[in-house]
Amino acid sequence: NNQHPTPVYAASLSKRKKSNTLQDLTMGDNFEYPDFYNFPPFFTIQPVLATKEKQLELWRDLIVRYHTQYKLKTLKIYECSLWTNDKIQRSLNRDEVQIVADNLVAHGHGEWIDESHTTLRVLWRKPEELARDVYEWAVQNGNIGSVCTLYELHSGEDVNGMSFEGLDEELLRRALAVLENEGKCTIFKGDTSEEDGIKFF
Repeated sequence: NNQHPTPVYAASLSKRKKSNTLQDLTMGDNFEYPDFYNFPPFFTIQPVLATKEKQLELWRDLIVRYHTQYKLKTLKIYECSLWTNDKIQRSLNRDEVQIVADNLVAHGHGEWIDESHTTLRVLWRKPEELARDVYEWAVQNGNIGSVCTLYELHSGEDVNGMSFEGLDEELLRRALAVLENEGKCTIFKGDTSEEDGIKFF
């Protein structure tokens, strides 16, 4: 690992963030890694706070987009292939991996599953963001005033390509709870949890 940040690193991160982290990903077999992933200092946690914050933001964006594209719900932090870039022969060390993972959790994009903090649930979208996505979908698809099941919301044909497609039931319920608190939906108990009905207002 390069232990010293290059003078242009902070500026490069800022510039690259705007041009690359928002790029579209090909929803096929291959993940399109952003350009900054091939920037060697990216794999050394930077000592300057402002630069470190930009760097960790890029790591969060990369992790979330990777797991969203492949619909991966959990991350075993010491087994993740993202930490190593064989092309440039750089990798995060164990302590740096923990810093990145802790930062992901601190910013609401992950939740620890185990007490030893080795496995976390990746939140593709925060509950508030998912709630907004679900309600926009309901409006656009003419579901205001009608009822759909919880299963239809995460696995139905009408949600193909949506941010909540294939979502954990628990996380989807959190998003619906946000909408329920806002008076935008109500949940009816079904015979099974997946048959619970949601009526949008």
